[in-house]
Amino acid sequence: MAKNNPSLHVFATPDEVLRALAEYFVAAAGRAVAARGHFVVALSGGSSPKKLYELLASPAYHEQVAWEQVYFFFGDERNVPQTSPDSNYLMAKTTLLDPLGIRPAQVFAVDTRLPPAEAAAQYGVAVEEFFEEEKAEFDLVLLGLGDNAHTASLFPHTPVLHDKAVGVKEVWLPVEQVFRITFTAPLINQARAVAFLVYGAGKAEAVHQILELPRDVEQYPAQLIEPTSGPADWFLDEAAAKELQKR
Repeated sequence: MAKNNPSLHVFATPDEVLRALAEYFVAAAGRAVAARGHFVVALSGGSSPKKLYELLASPAYHEQVAWEQVYFFFGDERNVPQTSPDSNYLMAKTTLLDPLGIRPAQVFAVDTRLPPAEAAAQYGVAVEEFFEEEKAEFDLVLLGLGDNAHTASLFPHTPVLHDKAVGVKEVWLPVEQVFRITFTAPLINQARAVAFLVYGAGKAEAVHQILELPRDVEQYPAQLIEPTSGPADWFLDEAAAKELQKR
């Protein structure tokens, strides 16, 4: 798949996968706060990350992170109001941010009141301004994987797959007749760490396609994720890993 071979972490059950990724999150946060005084994470949407956020906000983990030093961005967002059940922001707010008492100043949401292109451009500016003169280098980008091999909102056969700019773009999905906003692959690839959370038999074919089939980013967009800092970490259960030939 990548210039850096992926680092696979395979567990028997989804619960074990979630606990392992929670520990990984805690460790990454600790390293970042110790080194730079803050931890900057880009969150993912979807049902799998929801369970991770609930776990991180639970008594088992909420005291293990210096949450007042954590800044939250979103690797992608649906073009819906922030009050919509489909909003990635709302999901993170209800499962993670509000339970932990995160201050609004620590959270950077996409302004979906704007037209999609404008929302994407403004969010790109927000990322640039946060990192000031430095490279936009997230400490951690969390990603999921769709059964069609998309990640973030990098969908098959969309123009954003060929965007070489480090930034944020709007994506039109003709089949769904909707817009989404997404980090470009070059922005994701600048991160200090990238972690995929994937479980369930329904994702097994996509995992195989991304990790083992010849490169074809039009068909398998998650193959674009090649972090410059080192291998992406894949947190999988046995069901999602079952089609892999190499473990």
